[in-house]
Amino acid sequence: MPLTILSGAQLRSLLESLDHDQIVSIQQHLANALRDYSVGNQDSGCAATFQPRRTAVTRHNGSTTLFMPASTRHTIGIKVTSLQDGGGPLGCEVDSGMDLRGVRKSIPGEAGSRHSMASVSSELSELSVSSQEDAAGRSSSTSSGAESLPSASLNNIPIDAAAGGVSKTMGAWPGAGTRDTSPQGSVTLLDDNSLPFGLINAHELTPFRTALTTMMLLKKRKRVRTIVVFGAGKQAYWHIRLAVILRGADMKRVFIVNRSFQRAAQLLREIYAPENSSWRGTVKFSAVSSDFGEYRRILHDAIHKADAIFCCTPSHEPLFPAELLTSHEGRRKGRLISAIGSYKPQMTELDPEILRQEVAVQPPHRHFHKHVQRSGVVVVDSLDAAMKEAGELIQADIKSHQVVEIGELLMVRDAVRDAAKDPMEDDDTKHLQQWVERGNIIFKGVGLGLMDLVTGSDLVELARERRIGTTVDEF
Repeated sequence: MPLTILSGAQLRSLLESLDHDQIVSIQQHLANALRDYSVGNQDSGCAATFQPRRTAVTRHNGSTTLFMPASTRHTIGIKVTSLQDGGGPLGCEVDSGMDLRGVRKSIPGEAGSRHSMASVSSELSELSVSSQEDAAGRSSSTSSGAESLPSASLNNIPIDAAAGGVSKTMGAWPGAGTRDTSPQGSVTLLDDNSLPFGLINAHELTPFRTALTTMMLLKKRKRVRTIVVFGAGKQAYWHIRLAVILRGADMKRVFIVNRSFQRAAQLLREIYAPENSSWRGTVKFSAVSSDFGEYRRILHDAIHKADAIFCCTPSHEPLFPAELLTSHEGRRKGRLISAIGSYKPQMTELDPEILRQEVAVQPPHRHFHKHVQRSGVVVVDSLDAAMKEAGELIQADIKSHQVVEIGELLMVRDAVRDAAKDPMEDDDTKHLQQWVERGNIIFKGVGLGLMDLVTGSDLVELARERRIGTTVDEF
């Protein structure tokens, strides 16, 4: 069995060579796996019952290492990834959700937490979507003073000038938001005989497959003109790149929000590099840091204009005030909000009040045109992992019946697509379709080893076809 090894640079080269159709093909394979994971299609081998439990340790140096095994019908694998966040205790700490053998302990109140999709239909049946959303969106898109920002700007300073700044520590230690916080590690892939066929550096794979998952929701949105991205690392880069490749014909503006001048300027320089002109298109990119004097005004305007918000930071505090989305003005349009950066219960990118209001389903309002009705659910990649690890859910006291997996949502999407051909489709189906296309969707991703296994296998196959990487013929 030949073993293909992909370094970080080799994988990056491969990923950046992918065109629209190849990305869609890899994404479809991942979507099928996530659907089977959630709905229990045991013929595929991706069902949750076939996925070994993940576990984690925090070492003496504060580095958290996550062990994520996975399996499909024909492959098995494990991802080992670490992040130096300095937030752990001294000594080693085993994930409290596991015993020392890696067997999950019982969690009070969570028995039978893998709920059926029937609850989603009933939760969303009262969903209403503004009939004036498009008109309101068009009106708000022309009212902002932030439009005066240059297309390649950072706090109204040209990229090159902004990049010349130094951190407040004068380089003795990276300034806030200047470190690359992407996880380090690798993914090992084995066939059904346990023979290794792939070894991939996870530094680039992790953000790519995470962004690929978020884009499953973005692809179905009716309106995607303005995107706000928090963070300036690899997760931000791949969310931006894939969003533009998949929806660039509709997009007009991307706002990058980051604490550091240097990191934001670096990302903008990368986006505006000549080799990226093929996917960048005519989309305008601007960045702003929290040090900017006009930060609050521009953030307020960008959030209100946003059709999608991608949060890609390991933040311990909410990235923006809840009222920007929970106020009457903030709720006049539906948005896709993805939070994938936080990975511990004490971390949060979204104010808990945003989630609490989203799951607080109320009786139908008589004046639907005034705002988008709450959906009643939060979308996650894995119910079990998110209920234990996602700080946003934990701090907002979200219950398992208020959560739906993206795999279940994909199943509903397929059902809606089939029902669209049926003139007898019911009101619930219409509401679901409206929600997917126009309503509020909050997605909280914590990551699955299955995502790395499925995406990594496709990439190894592509790498062999293109003779990228190092191949050991007889490993």
